[in-house]
Amino acid sequence: MTAILLFLLILIGDQATKYIVVTEMVPGESLPIIGEFFHLTYVLNPGAAFGLFAHQRWFFVIIALVLIGAVIYFYPRLKREGAMLHYGTVAMAAGAIGNLIDRIRTGLVIDFFDFRIWPVFNVADIAIVLGVIAMIYAILFQSDGAERKG
Repeated sequence: MTAILLFLLILIGDQATKYIVVTEMVPGESLPIIGEFFHLTYVLNPGAAFGLFAHQRWFFVIIALVLIGAVIYFYPRLKREGAMLHYGTVAMAAGAIGNLIDRIRTGLVIDFFDFRIWPVFNVADIAIVLGVIAMIYAILFQSDGAERKG
């Protein structure tokens, strides 16, 4: 049940924040939030992180669908593994679906968090990165049987 709540929180949070940006800003608009350190900047990203593979919409759709299919297939086993691997996978999948919705709907991903020293990103990107970090940590540092859920 907790995994479902985490998944929904990420997905709804991602789509709600993107909706607010789309309805309240115009592409390219940037609003300073914390001086020159942090802005909300409405960017339509045609690629992946750092703009890699720009305009490869169907490539990203296929990769996301394969990833989601793999998560669904392996989910019964993941539920028995440690919490870090389980919830990391849930977060990664929710983020992937959040960006997939954008790609299917418009062909572009809506990004808006702008720290000026890093490419602009969104809630889904945060979930993907934190989910992958949790999964890597679980795979590398948790011994078999560590943090098994009851």
